[in-house]
Amino acid sequence: MSVEIPVWAVIPAAGSGRRMQQDIPKQYLEFQGKTIIEHCLDRLLSHPAIDGAVIVLQADDRRWEEIAYNSNKTVFIADGGVERQHSVYSGLTMLQFRCGNDAIALVHDAVRPLVEHDDLDQVISAARAHTAGAILAAPLNDSLKLQNQNLEIARSLPREGLWRALTPQVFHLQVLLNALRRVIDEEILITDDAQAVELAGYSPALVAGSSENLKITTPGDLALAERIWLNQRNQQDHE
Repeated sequence: MSVEIPVWAVIPAAGSGRRMQQDIPKQYLEFQGKTIIEHCLDRLLSHPAIDGAVIVLQADDRRWEEIAYNSNKTVFIADGGVERQHSVYSGLTMLQFRCGNDAIALVHDAVRPLVEHDDLDQVISAARAHTAGAILAAPLNDSLKLQNQNLEIARSLPREGLWRALTPQVFHLQVLLNALRRVIDEEILITDDAQAVELAGYSPALVAGSSENLKITTPGDLALAERIWLNQRNQQDHE
């Protein structure tokens, strides 16, 4: 009987979160008695297919030790880099050092604490089935407008076939590690990990994810996240 390749969460959390207008990084803001990053870890590490996590922090981060997060699964810490791609690469090299090359990396934003287990099931399954990996994403439903230099509508853009990339983005470790090494060496600035994999010649699978998988970036997002969290908990209580 074959053993499935283990899945490890890699969580870049070395950003400053300037748009949140707070003195502390946004992953350490709280709702319902826990920090955002604790909620995120609770959600990921409670999934049976996820074996552990690598959290990527700023080298001078002291708040992580202060929250004293506890889990029955292993959590490693890696130092972040200048850009997000450097931080993810650092997390992947830590994962490789600890677990070897036979691993699947599930890269997830530290400020997306509301991802649902059903979505994790789907994206992990798709990543196992595709050499190029898979990402959670949402089809665009809104009309798209291109602006001119006067902040007026220049023209409308077709939305057919367009998706918003979410996280987790899930890849076989070596595929993503090699892809990120290339964009870092060539000094290409990317917006997400899937872009690095695309530039390496792969086509990751798209998996439709829930709109509740909110990325908390502004003060208004934090209040909305708390409402979604409470609604999700109430739904679980009635199942």
